[in-house]
Amino acid sequence: MSDFIDVPSIYGSHVFGDKEMRERLPRAVYKSLKASMATGKELDPVVADATAAAMKEWAIEKGATHYTHWFQPLTGTTAEKHDSFINPQEGGGVIMELRGKELIKGEPDASSFPSGGIRATFEARGYTVWDITSPAFLYDNGNTQTLCIPTAFCSYTGEALDKKTPLLRSMEAIGKQALRICRLFGDTATQKVIPCVGPEQEYFIVDRQTYLRRKDLIFTGRTLFGAMPPKGQEMEDHYFGAIKERVSNYMKDVDVELWKLGIPAKTEHNEVAPAQHELAPIYNTANVATDENMLVMNVMKKVALRHGLVCLLHEKPFAGVNGSGKHNNWSLVTDTGSNLLNPGKEPQENWQFLLLLAAVMKAVDEHAGLLRVSAANPGNDHRLGANEAPPAVISMFLGEQLTAVVEHIIQGSHESVPSASIMRVGVSTLPFIRRDATDRNRTSPFAFTGNKFEFRMVPSSGCIADANVVLNTIVADALGAFADELEQAEDFDSAMKALVRREMTAHRRIIFNGNGYTEEWLAEAKRRGLPNMRSMVDAIPNLMQRESIELFKRQGVYSEKELLARAGVLCELYAKTVNIEALTMIDMAGKDILPAVIRYTTSLASSVTAVESAGADASVQRELLARVSVLLRQASTALAELRRCQEKAVTLTGMEQARYYHDEVCRAMEILRAPVDHLEMICDSEIWPIPTYGDLLFNV
Repeated sequence: MSDFIDVPSIYGSHVFGDKEMRERLPRAVYKSLKASMATGKELDPVVADATAAAMKEWAIEKGATHYTHWFQPLTGTTAEKHDSFINPQEGGGVIMELRGKELIKGEPDASSFPSGGIRATFEARGYTVWDITSPAFLYDNGNTQTLCIPTAFCSYTGEALDKKTPLLRSMEAIGKQALRICRLFGDTATQKVIPCVGPEQEYFIVDRQTYLRRKDLIFTGRTLFGAMPPKGQEMEDHYFGAIKERVSNYMKDVDVELWKLGIPAKTEHNEVAPAQHELAPIYNTANVATDENMLVMNVMKKVALRHGLVCLLHEKPFAGVNGSGKHNNWSLVTDTGSNLLNPGKEPQENWQFLLLLAAVMKAVDEHAGLLRVSAANPGNDHRLGANEAPPAVISMFLGEQLTAVVEHIIQGSHESVPSASIMRVGVSTLPFIRRDATDRNRTSPFAFTGNKFEFRMVPSSGCIADANVVLNTIVADALGAFADELEQAEDFDSAMKALVRREMTAHRRIIFNGNGYTEEWLAEAKRRGLPNMRSMVDAIPNLMQRESIELFKRQGVYSEKELLARAGVLCELYAKTVNIEALTMIDMAGKDILPAVIRYTTSLASSVTAVESAGADASVQRELLARVSVLLRQASTALAELRRCQEKAVTLTGMEQARYYHDEVCRAMEILRAPVDHLEMICDSEIWPIPTYGDLLFNV
């Protein structure tokens, strides 16, 4: 019988959230702190000291001896430097202390993190600054508890060196512009509009002992070699199937860890591919959701090790089966509890929603390249456009009802649009079902799903801040342009309706409700003028365009220096990632696979000699030896070419290097993989030196 889990009592027990603050802080301090959280008002030093002291006492009671400013540098991971609470006293003793200034500001080195040239190696100083809107938490790492204070990270000269700072800026930008729209529609109650996000996280689980025999998984997170097993995902029996006991026990422990951290992990299930799964939380504000998703990834990897498993977050750990993404569900919510993207029962009459819809259409159409680069990493190049991932072409799915509303507006039709219907499934004992206003389109990169937009291109291993920075900024810019125009209108109602019609007409090309996988759609997208940036390297230049620089400057999200630095960081990330993959392939092929195949050919040659000496027919052995020898020669030649390409690539820099890795090194890697995967299907399984896809996908 399983142990009882008292979820309400453990939920948020490792979070210094509102409950703890209300109980532990003096009333005046609590009110001042909450006011700063709500308005962004500078924190009073007295309030900071009182909050730090209460936070420290709470953490010590939970077993913590250290605290850290927890931040998200441009590595795409999290970073932390631990300091103890001890403060030595005269006479040799210590007291446990955390002061307000230590809570608010930290000073880690900035020199060794990626900066895109913002900081030189000898310029070490950087600052971490408490994000007051994201609660502090205790991170349990075995026998240690550490108080983690979510912070932004900036350089000595003030530039953002992290993911959080631009996200917070973008949240302010869209909040400001959306509030202007609310005011135009007579809403005086709303004081704040907040972008909210619910990121669904896909991942693979494999056996750790099997994993440890694959250098490619250890060094790169994906398999660089591997033939498909006899059974993959074609039977569609894993999707939403019964969860295996070992995985279920793992999921249970993950849930408990996340619930302690106040992360509302809600849904978990088997995904499409064997060994693939998904975890989905409930919505939160964009910055808190980002922090929580970084914790989700950390916790999933940590807990897996306890169960003798490994959690793979790479976008395409296995060729030929479903890849992993992170579906970024995005909406705009007011401080009065209203979702601005809720169309209501009669969307054709909800003009505030329709104005927002027009703004999103404009933003996505005009800045498709920025959305594409916001979802770009080396792993996603292998995922997009294959096995249920959306294609690299940006389009927007609205569904039948909303598309009809848009078309009616464009055509100037006053005909009513049918509302959601009642569906009868033909069984008398089953209740009638109210059909949703939209279906779901799994091939759409940007889909409206009832009261939110789901950006499905986001990579599974990435930080969702990148996508939400772009999404917040481009929609903020569209809303700002609309507000500028409508605030000057003499007749708001007629001007607003004319604007909606004009913008929907101008950007209707972005709407596509069909199958994004077909060649016909790619041809149609090209006719519409929609870009198809198939790789990360194709997408990076969007950050360097003058219009992109002006957009981010206009909304106060990135300076030109910060934006160009991020383009440089992405080029470097791509080059380093592919270089590690190439070196790993060279190591595996040269040291493990080709020597094993040579031993196999030697065994076959001995078999031919022995059989013929016995006077029997050795034609089968000869034929097999010939096939293996041809593939061995192809692999050896391809290995030499990969070595040559890799050696040349490391002599290049910047965008030129990234492009060479994509065009030449990746191509050489594919050429090497082909004969090796054929050899895996032929060679004796006792000789093959690495676990196969069958071993990895079906051994949990």
